[in-house]
Amino acid sequence: MKLYTYFRSSAAYRVRIALNLKGLAYEPAFVHLARGRHNEPEYASVNPARLVPALIDDGHLLTQSIAIMEYLDEVHPASPLLPRDPVERARVRALSLLIACDIHPIDNLRVLKYLSGVLKVSEEQKNAWYRHWVEDGLAKLEAMLGDGMSGRYCHGDAPTMADCCLVPQVANGKRFDCDFSHVPNVMRIYDQCSTLAAFQNAAPASQPDAE
Repeated sequence: MKLYTYFRSSAAYRVRIALNLKGLAYEPAFVHLARGRHNEPEYASVNPARLVPALIDDGHLLTQSIAIMEYLDEVHPASPLLPRDPVERARVRALSLLIACDIHPIDNLRVLKYLSGVLKVSEEQKNAWYRHWVEDGLAKLEAMLGDGMSGRYCHGDAPTMADCCLVPQVANGKRFDCDFSHVPNVMRIYDQCSTLAAFQNAAPASQPDAE
């Protein structure tokens, strides 16, 4: 397997965690988003969406972190990222998608660049935008985690796809000095995940392209 990744990409970070949890080896290929390498023809020929991550497995191109993680779970069922029970699977998907679809897209690099480069908002306003939506979204996640189905992790006592999504979002929020005082369960789970090698080895600072 070959994973096109960037050390600070939350979406690529999710997939790195998932691969590590499953003990799957992969070859990393680094795409520097901040320098615009994803928009160059060489990468566009790999992934026409010009986003990371992209995973090449057995000659097949897989894109979008949630789809990639579900693919990995179907092809490599050991250390499952999704529960077997349909209701529990739906819950893990909901937790994951709250982060991947409701929080992350409006705070990612291309949105922040548009805010500052096109709309000409100040650095302070841009950072306030980021913090507002991360803190608001994590408050909603905190409420969902209070339904009695969480354990040491987002769902029960083993990491799932939801934890693969939660940790990168909190890690990026820390870079922007987000306030996490209102989300104690989110932070408890983040701290628990951070004790595991699968999460540590997937962290941005542990990547060969880290700056």
